[in-house]
Amino acid sequence: MRSSYRPEDVEILLKDITGQVQPLENQERERFIQQGVHYSEMLPCEHAPSEAYLKTFRDALERYAPLTANAVGNLAEKIFQEKGENIVLVSLARAGTPIGILLKRYLEQRHRIKIYHYTISIIRGRGIDKNAVKYILDRHAPESIQFVDGWTGKGAIQNTMLEAMQDFPELDPMIAVLSDPAHVAGKSGTYEDFLIASSCLNATVSGLISRTFYRKDIIHETDFHGAMYYQEFENIDLTENFLSEIEKHFDFSLLPVNEPCPERDALAEIRQIAEDFNISDINLVKPGIGEATRVLLRRIPWKILVHSLEDTAHLGHIYQLAEEKHIPVEVYPLQCYKACGLIQHLADN
Repeated sequence: MRSSYRPEDVEILLKDITGQVQPLENQERERFIQQGVHYSEMLPCEHAPSEAYLKTFRDALERYAPLTANAVGNLAEKIFQEKGENIVLVSLARAGTPIGILLKRYLEQRHRIKIYHYTISIIRGRGIDKNAVKYILDRHAPESIQFVDGWTGKGAIQNTMLEAMQDFPELDPMIAVLSDPAHVAGKSGTYEDFLIASSCLNATVSGLISRTFYRKDIIHETDFHGAMYYQEFENIDLTENFLSEIEKHFDFSLLPVNEPCPERDALAEIRQIAEDFNISDINLVKPGIGEATRVLLRRIPWKILVHSLEDTAHLGHIYQLAEEKHIPVEVYPLQCYKACGLIQHLADN
């Protein structure tokens, strides 16, 4: 699988399907999804970000690099305390891949150890790439393996992992994430819903790799799940820019902090949002900064909820994207999250 990641940072267990699938624009893709076509059977068209939006990304990266680096360090130390020196990071493509790379760089620099890092596909409603898991288990002890993702929204991927690991009972199904506002992950850098700048962009901060893909006419029984490579974005790729900016802020003097889990019910908040806005399918509610950002980038939201209209520090990029896409932003008394995307049910149009 081609990518703009450094080969020493990650081994990508994906099948390169570049040129085999025609990406679809968001409106067309959304209609297919709501007609019952699984999202993993299609790929979204991705577009170069506007200059105004790139400025908000750079501002967010500068503002949140120290906090992100501290969350990386905190999470890395928790993994080290549990796993010791034999650590195999398995990040969940694609949002987990940059986080896995940052954890690998931190651990190798801080503890002078060799970290193996793979990235594989997991798809809500389809499960984990079993061929990729078997490939890793052929090479490493199961107790050394730590699954990694970026953040939690509702916890759908954690639930998918719990189900998928029934086929691999020797593996720990609990994911490590930087930000866990849903309070469902096994380990987290923080429970705070903060902006991880890699969520602000698509392929151009993710090694120029697409979302992962699974359709049986292209992904055969012995294949890894697939992804395509966006060669046309090579001149605007910010992948290494993001990684190196976070890495500059690593602080190896910090001790791991076991932040107490807030006594708030994230799922109850999500259900209340669904009830308040007459949404019958909870999958159309996308809570958290990362999920709200991704909704704006590749789905058709009809509204974005925010805890404040004045929080440009956390939400400036969301305001910018919503303005560009003419999506209304509304204040809502969010407790666990700072933002939430509501996807439009196209049948209601």
